[in-house]
Amino acid sequence: MMTPEQLIAAQKSQLETLFALQGKAVDGLERLVELNLQTLKTAMHETSEATIAALSVKDLQELTSLQPNLAQPLAEKMLAYSHHVYEIASGTQAELAKAVEANATDFNRKVQALVETATKNAPAGTETAVAMLKSAMSAANNAYDSLHKASKQAAEVVEANINTVTSTAMKAAQNTTSSRAKRAAA
Repeated sequence: MMTPEQLIAAQKSQLETLFALQGKAVDGLERLVELNLQTLKTAMHETSEATIAALSVKDLQELTSLQPNLAQPLAEKMLAYSHHVYEIASGTQAELAKAVEANATDFNRKVQALVETATKNAPAGTETAVAMLKSAMSAANNAYDSLHKASKQAAEVVEANINTVTSTAMKAAQNTTSSRAKRAAA
């Protein structure tokens, strides 16, 4: 049985963990807001430059030659932005998962200690119930471990797929821009 001091310490520990998780989530949000502000500033600056360049052209051929110079950087920047958002989200998720995993491990250890204490003080004739409780805890731990491993593998597959898609999209954008530039020059 937990003493009042142990209960208070456990609650304090849980609150500290909660506040740490909130801090990690807010840090991720802050990085995302910073990325969005920087992207907005850059877009505004580049839009003004592109508009000034478009207004200063003398003929249609010069205007046509501007288009490839604008399209490729835009596609690359969109892909880079998406990649940065993914990095921020996956980094924040990894930090949160690590903290939750550490907390779950600590909680599991405490529950096991509580069960061990309870089984030592269990009345005679309850051995079957104690064995069932230990078996259920073992099954729950195994299920948690399997789920955790599966989620890690899924995250690795998603990351690999995103990297592949980003690489393919960058190559496609470069090829498209190259062909447009060649057609415009011809």
